Amino acid sequence: MEEQPNLLYIKKLAGEDKAFEEKFIAIIKEEFPLEQKEYLSYVASKRYKETSEIVHKLKHKLNILGLEKSYKLAVQYEEDLNNANTKLENDFKIILKNIEDFIKTI
Repeated sequence: MEEQPNLLYIKKLAGEDKAFEEKFIAIIKEEFPLEQKEYLSYVASKRYKETSEIVHKLKHKLNILGLEKSYKLAVQYEEDLNNANTKLENDFKIILKNIEDFIKTI
């Protein structure tokens, strides 16, 4: 079974502070679609440096959403992109789609 995004880290970080938890989730829901769109634009235009930079930003959200294996893949993908290597592109797109679907449910 593939890794699934979750809110465990956010809930642990927030503790009993429900307002903090909700604000944190709102930030992710606001930022992720914009960063995903930016990523897809850079990938389509083969702008590897910019793609690497947005992968760097996105990988932290993977960690926050409990996606440890996906985070490790993103670290490798970011490094690969700096060498114009896109072999992990499809895997990364699947991860992003998984997060996109999850965000719609929270």
